[in-house]
Amino acid sequence: MNPASPAPVVLVTGAARRLGREIALALAASGWRVAVHYRSSKEDAIKTVADCAELAGDSASFCADLDDEAAVRGLLPQVVQHFGQVDAVVNSASTFEHDSAASFSFASLEKHMRSNTGAAIVLAQALHAHVLARQTLGAVPEQTGRFAVVNLLDQKLWNPNPDFFSYTLSKAALEAANTMLAIALAPQVRVVGVAPGLTLTSHLLSDEKFQALHKLSPLGRSSSPADVAATVRFALENASITGTTLLVDGGQHLMKFERDFSLM
Repeated sequence: MNPASPAPVVLVTGAARRLGREIALALAASGWRVAVHYRSSKEDAIKTVADCAELAGDSASFCADLDDEAAVRGLLPQVVQHFGQVDAVVNSASTFEHDSAASFSFASLEKHMRSNTGAAIVLAQALHAHVLARQTLGAVPEQTGRFAVVNLLDQKLWNPNPDFFSYTLSKAALEAANTMLAIALAPQVRVVGVAPGLTLTSHLLSDEKFQALHKLSPLGRSSSPADVAATVRFALENASITGTTLLVDGGQHLMKFERDFSLM
């Protein structure tokens, strides 16, 4: 990139807390200007923005309900209005609610598909349209590889179990969309998946249980937030990667788990 060019801008969904925040901070530390998306965690988003701004000099928060298509379609234009450009989108936000084959319902599937799959596709669509508009205006050269979408997936797609049935279906659909979008949006936008293993604990796991489960991998450790964030950065900055998924899980996808980690 030309040293005189403004720093690139990345929109990270779900960046107020947990893994999205870690990704936002890592990208800010690498010189990206970060648009911090949140739905309801306003105070956490303000903290993430402040921490990113200290690292990159410019960050802002944007509220949108990813279940609402109109809100999703309005999100990227808001980021463009603030920063003047968007160069990448990281779809980190996820709805993760338990259901099973026995409790499955249309409502549960739709809720997960809207936020986990539909929103990510709409944001990729919006980024592609934005890049085309910039190229038409001559604002960016006709080059490939600079613009990218990274979709956070899950190692359980390669190591399936029937827990969190609708969540898993929504991530499987997004993984399939990666391939289709990589073809459809080329050469302007690359599309890459990043699939972590067990990375952060939750209210469903004690610290002791999390540590034990985290070690269940061929490498003796699953992914850390830093591992995942570094992989997202690699996917964004390596201009030759598209239409594939990088598994960052210590090899957990090579093992067979009968239940989801949170229910083991």
